[in-house]
Amino acid sequence: MDIVVARLVALLVVASLVAILARRLRLPYTVGLVATGLGLSFLGTGGGEGLTHDLIFIVVLPPLLFEAALGISWREFRRDALPVVVLATLGVVAAAAVVAAGMVFVLAWPLDAALIFGTLIAATDPVAVIAMFKDNRVSGRVRVLVESESLLNDGVAAVLFGLVLAWTEGVPMSTGGAATDLLVIAGGGILVGLACGVLAVALAGRLADHLVETGLSAVAAYGSFLAAEHWRMSGVMATLAAGLIVKTPGLFAAPRHKSPQGTRFLDEFWEFAAFVVNSGVFLLIGLAVPAKAFARLGFVPLAVAIILVLIGRAAVVYGICLPFARTRWAVPAGQQHVLWWGGLRGALGLALALALPHRLAYRDEIVTTTFAVVVFSVIVQGITMPVLLRWTGILGRKSDRLLE
Repeated sequence: MDIVVARLVALLVVASLVAILARRLRLPYTVGLVATGLGLSFLGTGGGEGLTHDLIFIVVLPPLLFEAALGISWREFRRDALPVVVLATLGVVAAAAVVAAGMVFVLAWPLDAALIFGTLIAATDPVAVIAMFKDNRVSGRVRVLVESESLLNDGVAAVLFGLVLAWTEGVPMSTGGAATDLLVIAGGGILVGLACGVLAVALAGRLADHLVETGLSAVAAYGSFLAAEHWRMSGVMATLAAGLIVKTPGLFAAPRHKSPQGTRFLDEFWEFAAFVVNSGVFLLIGLAVPAKAFARLGFVPLAVAIILVLIGRAAVVYGICLPFARTRWAVPAGQQHVLWWGGLRGALGLALALALPHRLAYRDEIVTTTFAVVVFSVIVQGITMPVLLRWTGILGRKSDRLLE
């Protein structure tokens, strides 16, 4: 117990110092954490072994996803739901196909390994994306588009990854069966999240106590995730659905009186929870980077993989936004550039890669390549994002409303 408390205190100290330094240097906070982790790993301090699939999935994802859902305006999301859903579904499939094809034809990877890597790296990561936008104080439609898509495509990518992994392991599966499984797993997760959210709202509505309300929100966040995963459904979708219910109780549940103190405390509690787990996961990413594996695999193949991921993201963003060009959902060119370059990869891809069975051929190559893409994404794309936001005129804009 003493070791756990000491590590938590050390984490908060490092996170606070990095946050202060990052503000002074005008760098994204997540970049500072990964860079600090890299520095500590080169000094041989260890600690990177703590980054595991279970840690990311069970400890990190629920509070981050729930806090992100609390920050989404249902009214704004509903207005852009069509392009967001298309990007999060067809976009994930298309990105996975582009990356997998490139890994096969350019790097000569076997099809099984290429498909696994393509699906786990296809989705943008809400942990990294939301942290980046908070660092840059971006608001308006572009933030709704990018954050909403990253939240939804996580669930789709996780489900698709499970189906692809099952197929590579020889489980018989038809196209229709895979589509049905995708709908059942994602839809079932949403239903579990709705049930948990409605139950939490109903119980909280009987008490005028902001501490109990916040405690019930924590139960909804973790309970929905764990229940959905237990029933082999999407925990990501469940937590997102629960967060939307708690944030907007009148959406599916009976609205209740909520004091300003309760609302403020709820938001601040989850903001702090997200700060703590964000700090931990990005610091551990830096500590766990397999530098020797990078050298063994070769920096040219890793660079090619990074380029393929960027090409896949570009094909999805520009290709899907094109049909909406003459509709009320039209996405301006500047916002499309931000959607492309702001599609960061992070904790979810690493969690899926680390969950791969050790007997799987090319497992080490997949894990190492995933780390390379994540580090490039967080550091390079994170550092250059403010430049792109200023170039497109989005940074500093007070509003960026939907084009009617």
